[in-house]
Amino acid sequence: MTRLHVICEGKTEQAFVNSLLISFLNARSISTTSSCIGKPGHKGGRVNFDRLLSDLRSLLLSDNSRYCTTLIDYYGLPSDFPGLERSKAMNGISEKANCLNQDLTTQLETRIGQSAMQRFIPYVQMHEFEGLLFSDAAAIARTIDRLTFIRSFHRIHDDFETPEHINDGPQTAPSKRILSLFPAYEKVIHGTIVAEKIGLGKIRAECRLFDAWVSRLESLGS
Repeated sequence: MTRLHVICEGKTEQAFVNSLLISFLNARSISTTSSCIGKPGHKGGRVNFDRLLSDLRSLLLSDNSRYCTTLIDYYGLPSDFPGLERSKAMNGISEKANCLNQDLTTQLETRIGQSAMQRFIPYVQMHEFEGLLFSDAAAIARTIDRLTFIRSFHRIHDDFETPEHINDGPQTAPSKRILSLFPAYEKVIHGTIVAEKIGLGKIRAECRLFDAWVSRLESLGS
């Protein structure tokens, strides 16, 4: 059975992995575990290259059969994160994500080595985890028990090509749009419940970059 570890940006992303992704991958002969980025006592939150390097070095070099992947948001990455500034000059979300993944992998290879990095699958969520929730805008409104918001959430969805295109401005990132309508939104609790209601299949159908990542993880079980 293939073993995979997912390094998550924070508790929201880890809850999503634990509630939806782990059982899906385990059924495909991929034993999956997760953790928040960082050392014990300082888990989650700020994502930077050094914290990610430390986690990956420990995970990949301590076990030469384990695969590792990431679930971190494009929104909020520090300006010195590998590939971030270069990606900003690109128009499409695929180009931005590929630029980031390539530059991150290149820098990690110089610190960890090419052999171990063959077991690394980089993934940066465009533009934020909450973008996935707009795969079913009505599910957001139902979860927070605000059915009068269904039209507003649908309008946000319809304004963009896909949920992954919802942009990353300080006031317009997906989570900020939810909070502007419902200030009591709690990322870990509400985000996980909404994702469970939507289901992995619907999210994959709406979000092609996310779908490509899950497909790559699935292939580990072949």
